[in-house]
Order: sequence, then structure tokens, then C-alpha cells
Amino acid sequence: LPIYKRSPDMTKSPMTKSEQLLRIDDHDFTMRPAFGGPPIPVGVDVQVESLDTISEVDMDFTMTLYLRHYWKDERLSFPSTNNQSMTFDSRLVKKIWVPDMFFVHSKRSFIHDTTTDNVMLRVYPDGNVLYSLRVTVTAMCNMDLSRFPLDTQTCSLEIESYAYTDDDLMLYWKKGNESLNTDDRISLSQFLIQKFHTTTKLAFYSSTGWYNRLYIHFTLRRHIFFFLLQTYFPATLMVMLSWVSFWIDRRAVPARVPLGITTVLTMSTIITGVNASMPRVSYIKAVDIYLWVSFVFVFLSVIEYAAVNYLSTVQERKERKLRERLPCTCGIGNPDEMMIDPQITGYGSMDINTTGNYGMPENGGRQERMLAQVALNDPQIASQVKPSRGYVNIWIDTHAIDKYSRVVFPGAYILFNIIYWSIYS
Repeated sequence: LPIYKRSPDMTKSPMTKSEQLLRIDDHDFTMRPAFGGPPIPVGVDVQVESLDTISEVDMDFTMTLYLRHYWKDERLSFPSTNNQSMTFDSRLVKKIWVPDMFFVHSKRSFIHDTTTDNVMLRVYPDGNVLYSLRVTVTAMCNMDLSRFPLDTQTCSLEIESYAYTDDDLMLYWKKGNESLNTDDRISLSQFLIQKFHTTTKLAFYSSTGWYNRLYIHFTLRRHIFFFLLQTYFPATLMVMLSWVSFWIDRRAVPARVPLGITTVLTMSTIITGVNASMPRVSYIKAVDIYLWVSFVFVFLSVIEYAAVNYLSTVQERKERKLRERLPCTCGIGNPDEMMIDPQITGYGSMDINTTGNYGMPENGGRQERMLAQVALNDPQIASQVKPSRGYVNIWIDTHAIDKYSRVVFPGAYILFNIIYWSIYS
């Protein structure tokens, strides 16, 4: 019978450890590669996975990205017949030299560890190394909110070596602008991402020296539609609502006063709600200009009615005093016919029909005004009245103030809107 040779049990054969293959114990990896020689070049590329939040209150942003480093460490070279690389996890990273990158102006950052540390180390036979990790970082973004919410913001994520100056480590973007890749599905609720780009600069620290610094810039334009619905439209409607009082009879105090107070309080609530979600900056924002001008228009509509009511009271007081000083008008023949005679009163039948009793007291106040005017037009009666300031023109047309307000207030507000949107849009 043929004799079959048993194949060796590969599970029991001795395997070469990766540390022995890479000669980890033969080198001091606390020193950078080529220590004492020229600076070691470290290429970097980034893939942005998500741009999570942009906070105006804290003036920061949160980004999740894949950060990859490329360099060559001849101490990690190993023999290979097929030029195949070896891939390791975070356990080997702690035993070799890796660049000490950190995020400048970062507030919080962490490496993801679900289900294990999201770290990958790939070593090639010639000593080239790829070191990749998945990081979420919250970094500072200095925002200029003077044009909020019609603003465009540019934020930057800065990467730098913590310990090695440019004499020891040369940090650069591996493929220039193409070193930055983004996911097409990245979107934000309040912003439109316009563009990403990269730059490289040198940063100087007085106590340690010059360092290479890499920048990731991204430009964000704010969506205005949300603020139109939540801020601008309600404020505009409150201003327009305050104009309704110009069409209400000035004697209807219970109607005009609550309407003015309600619009003023509503505008105050809108202003408070907007400022509650904003940082306490020392300059005026675009939305502040619009809201406070709208508040002034609403407030002036209340003042307008106060002026109309005051002038009406003064007018009635003067007429009452004048009636007390005038002689009896019973000697005037047929005063009703004289009231409608335009040659005597200056008011034709069209004036009486069009004005009606608007703004006049119910107790015959219009007839008394007419009779007072007729009496003053009579030289014999007028000579008996002492000339006094304010009695020559006894009729202050408070109704005209409301009529002018119906045109002046909307016209001024429309002009303000044209100027505002032409500047900030």
C-alpha cells in the first residue's frame, strides 16, 4: 500500500512575531527617524466624514474626520518577496514612533473606540508607514456676526506637531489641495457648505521656535429662510398690525390702546427670543437693526395715538372756553342754513357728507364748532371776544394726523426695507 505523508500541522508551527520581523526591540523608537539628520517629511491627508454642529453661542464647530499620516522609517523595513505590506491595529502603535499631531485651538477631541480603537497602522517592506485614525474634534471658530443672519463664515481646523519644530519634522499636505476629501452627503441645517481648501503656514512660539502648521478652511453661508419665517415675517406683521389703529376712531380708546400695547409686547418677545440664542457680542448685528427699527415703528404708532388723544382733549377744552365767552347765538337767523353756506363757514355740502361725524363728539359738537366759526366771522360778535393765542384757529384737525400716518408710516417702513435688504443681501 502506498504510504501517504502527513502534512504538517500549521497551527502548531512556530510563527514569526511581527515585533521580531520589524525588529522592534533592536531600535530606540523614542527618537524620531534619522535623528540628527535633516527633518523627516510627514505627509498628511484628510477625509472629512461629517460636519456635525456649528455653534454661534460657543463660537465653535464639531467635525469628524479620517486623519492619515505618511512617513518613512527605515527601522521598520523588513524582507518581503512579494512587496506586500503588513497592517496592524493600535497595539503596535504604542511601540513605535509616530508623529505627535494635535489640533490647535481645539476644545475637545477624541479617537473613536467602537468596537475597538479606530486606528490603523500599515507598514511597507521599504519602511514607508501609513498611520490612520478616526477623530472627532471640536475647535474654535472666530465668527463675525455683524451681518447675522445674512452672513458668511469661514472656519479653520489647524494641525500641528506638538514637540517637533521645523528642524526635526517637515509637515506638508501630501497631494496639495487634493489631500482634502469630503463626503458629498455632508449637509447642515442652517448652513450651505460652499467650499473646502487647504493651506500651509509656519507658526512661531517665542519659547520653542517655528512649527509647520496645516490648515483646513471651509466656508459656510447661512440659510436665510428659517430666519425669515421665525424672525423677519413676524416682526413685519407686528409693524403692519400697529398701523390698523390709524383706521380706528380716535374715541375708541379700548380698541386702540390694547392694540398698541400688544404689538409692543410682541416685538419685545421676538427681540428677547432672538438674543437668547446668540452670544453677547458688543457690536450690533443685522437682525438687531431690523428688529429695533421695527420696534421703533410700533412704539411710534402708540405715541401717535397719544398725540391725537391729547390734541383732541386740548381742542375740546379750548372750544368749551370759547363757547363760554361767546354771546348767545340765538340772535343769528336760521343757523342751520348758515352752517351749510360755504361763503360763511368755508365748508360745502361735500365736506359735510364726506366727513360725517368722524372724530366729532356725539352731543352736537360739530354744530357748535360751526356756530363758533360763524360767530367769529361776524365783526360785531368777534369784536366782543378778546384775541387770544389758540382761539383764532379753534379747529385742530386731529383726523388729519391719522390720515397722514396711514401714508407716512408704511412709506417710511417700505423705504427702510429697501435700504436694509439692498445693503445686507
